[in-house]
Amino acid sequence: MNLNLVLILILCTALLALLFRHDRIPIRHRWRRRQAREMCEQLRGRDRDQPVALHYARFRAMDPLAFEELLLEAFERRGHRVIRNCRYTGDGGVDGEVIIDGIRFLIQAKRYKDAIRPEHVWDFAQLCATRRQRGLFIHTGRTGGMSRAVVDGATGIQIVSGQKLLALLTGAPFLPDLCDPRRPRETIAFRRTSS
Repeated sequence: MNLNLVLILILCTALLALLFRHDRIPIRHRWRRRQAREMCEQLRGRDRDQPVALHYARFRAMDPLAFEELLLEAFERRGHRVIRNCRYTGDGGVDGEVIIDGIRFLIQAKRYKDAIRPEHVWDFAQLCATRRQRGLFIHTGRTGGMSRAVVDGATGIQIVSGQKLLALLTGAPFLPDLCDPRRPRETIAFRRTSS
């Protein structure tokens, strides 16, 4: 009889621990994570072969914070360790982190309709240099020449958009250029380019 009581107590403790963990995630976060999981399943399943324009229209229609969760969910489904922020606002310009092949990347997610703003890329490049971390600037817009110049002037950051973004989200082969084993490990630095 004592054994049954002990087993019941252990079971109750485990259930309380699960409930407590679930309650630590605010309702808004749970809703966004659920939306991201559903979208990820659709993109990897029945909607995988839809036209690119339709995919991008769906990304741009998403809640911006759910889009951040979608990216983190896609990395998790690839088996990478993801580090989420405790809150969405006041994140210091980092929407999450991912560890790929032992390399830690800061993530900045932007849902753009038009060309991305070079000053956003500039700010993220400076943040990555300050933290001495590599970065992935992931967006749904167009990458203009000024933004490419910022990336060329900074080591350790990469823009992920277009086909690379679709590959990440649909489960197709995806590896950031910064993880290429043939690429030498550079020190994270930021050089201001003359414009």
